[in-house]
Amino acid sequence: MSREQRIVETFVELADMMVDEFDVVDFLHRLAGRCVELLDCAEAGILLADAAGVLRVMASSSERSEALELLQSQNEEGPCFECVAGGRTVFSENLDDDRARWPVFAPAAVRRGVRSVHALPMRARGATIGGLNLFRSKAGRIDQPDATLAQGMADIAAIALIQERTLREGRDVVSQLQGALTSRVVIEQATGMLAERAQIGMDVAFARLRHHAREKNRRLSEVARELIDSQLDASELAAATSEH
Repeated sequence: MSREQRIVETFVELADMMVDEFDVVDFLHRLAGRCVELLDCAEAGILLADAAGVLRVMASSSERSEALELLQSQNEEGPCFECVAGGRTVFSENLDDDRARWPVFAPAAVRRGVRSVHALPMRARGATIGGLNLFRSKAGRIDQPDATLAQGMADIAAIALIQERTLREGRDVVSQLQGALTSRVVIEQATGMLAERAQIGMDVAFARLRHHAREKNRRLSEVARELIDSQLDASELAAATSEH
């Protein structure tokens, strides 16, 4: 399959997921994964601004990218922090050269094997609500075709977060974004519980939760809440999903 065909297939796949009651956390994790497949990057992640303007991790393609997102959120520095604050694309062609600019994030990212970063704004109704981060294992910028495609992915992420159906139901943008962040927290807690009980990595635990939700045609946040509330047995979930 050509790259153009894969791009078309990805956009169709993402559009098909955006139906009534779709799972926005699962959607954004899928989008981050597709960024890694389609773009010249090793990892991808999404940060979302909460009601107070604080950036929160919303989705990531791996544990490493999640750690890099947390670094930016907790220290209020880094390309995505500047991207959301300024509402513009921010990049670093070589993080070794940006240690003074980002004294915490840059050296920590380099230690994790990241050499360059590209952060793109997620915009909705005239406001920047978050950012899509592309982490690369080599120095340099992504080329213009990839930059255009990446911005398209960031735009889709924003559309998914505040689609018209939700707004028609009377929830404003802030309420919708806070709801998505709350779902993310619940899923993160459940992933940690499953990882600890099954003695598996966070990536594997999340994949098992997501597989179970899809297999049962349930929202990921609902399955996560059931696990936290002991309505779903972690050992049974791990055993069942590990077979697939």
